[in-house]
This record gives sequence, C-alpha cells and structure tokens, in this order.
Amino acid sequence: MAEKKPQTFANHTRFDPPFHFYLVPIFVLALILTLIHFFAHINHGDLHDHVHAVLLILLAVAFLIWLGKTRMYALKVQDRVIRLEERLRLMQLLQEPLRSRIPELTVDQLCGLRFASDAEIPKLVERALNEKLSRADIKKSIQNWRPDYWRV
Repeated sequence: MAEKKPQTFANHTRFDPPFHFYLVPIFVLALILTLIHFFAHINHGDLHDHVHAVLLILLAVAFLIWLGKTRMYALKVQDRVIRLEERLRLMQLLQEPLRSRIPELTVDQLCGLRFASDAEIPKLVERALNEKLSRADIKKSIQNWRPDYWRV
C-alpha cells in the first residue's frame, strides 16, 4: 500500500468522487434541463404538459435537497464523533484550569483542534478560548499537523 501524502491545511479537504463529481453534477444537470424544458414549452402544449413539467422541476429540486441533506447529516454525525473524541483527548492532555474550560469550546473549535499535535494542544486551546478562534483560524495556527484521513 502506498504511503499517504502528508496532510496539511492546504490539502486536508477531501472530495468523494462519486458524490462530488457524479451525483451532484447529474442532479444539477437534471434541474437545469427540467427548467429549460419548462420554459421552452411554456407557450405551447396543454395544461397536462405544464403540470408534467412542473412536477419534473419539483422532483429535480427534491433530489437536490435530498442529496444535500444526506450529505449534511453525515457531516453532522462526523462532527459529533470528533467532538466526543477531542473532549476525551483534551481531558487527557490538559491541566487545570484549561481542563475545566473544555465545555466552552465550540464544535467548530473542537473540529479544528483535532489536527493539532498533542504538544500544541494546551497553547492552542487557550488561544481558541481567549481569542474565540474559528475552525479555520485554529487550523492555520497548527505547526505540527495531525492528519485525519477518515473524514469525507
């Protein structure tokens, strides 16, 4: 098995080819084609044709919403797991008084902190709490990247 490319802030985002490069384009194309069909035939045909075209548009929109929602549900579950993992990790790595402040960290902050090495965690948590750092700001601050190859 080939070695994985070292992960950094610049390359940590991942695409899922079947989702990003097949499903999304197909459903967007379907919506575009149904809209073209509807507007091309708006002055022609009978009521049945118009109802059919509107139903196709509604179906295409429903598929896009369904696709987006299923993607968001999966990401939300991953964020919940990351939140749990990072809280457990922080309980082991932080000393008081930072340990007692773990509940103040937002889910976004915890998701950003997961990439930080154990050695960086105390100072980065303190900065995240005091400066209200965003997920992206935390990731940009990391010096020794701890890769996460499982997230999609």
